[in-house]
Amino acid sequence: MKAEDFMRKAISMATENVKNGGGPFGAVIVKDNEIIATGVNRVTASNDPTAHAEVSAIRNACNKLNTFDLTGCEIYTSCEPCPMCLGAIYWARLSKIYYGNNKQDAAHIGFDDDFIYNELDRSIDQRNIPTSQLLNDEAISTFKLWESTEDKIKY
Repeated sequence: MKAEDFMRKAISMATENVKNGGGPFGAVIVKDNEIIATGVNRVTASNDPTAHAEVSAIRNACNKLNTFDLTGCEIYTSCEPCPMCLGAIYWARLSKIYYGNNKQDAAHIGFDDDFIYNELDRSIDQRNIPTSQLLNDEAISTFKLWESTEDKIKY
């Protein structure tokens, strides 16, 4: 299959998902020219704000491959990933991103992520959701324990 075929699959899934009450987003994860996982946006259908197509596809791929590291895999998504999905893609170590619609196309139909990008550029004390550090002197002990644990699985 070609890249265009994988993208058409993501777009087709997004279209079908709209018809089934979901959001207009679909994602396909490919390894060695084979689809290993898919996902669609089910935010409103499942009352889960993290149920984006890319996150769902990543969860499915990791489950199928029994790993948290998707190095060597590519993601084809019907729209440029939002900040949350982009973060998940980087954490999963996907090797390449292909997208159909861009974030301006998404904003045009009401899916505007600019407010999140803008929040990330602000200092913590200037963000819209009040954020305060609390009990750092206690919380740091967990990090010290992690640091000293010899048999940990690094990620």
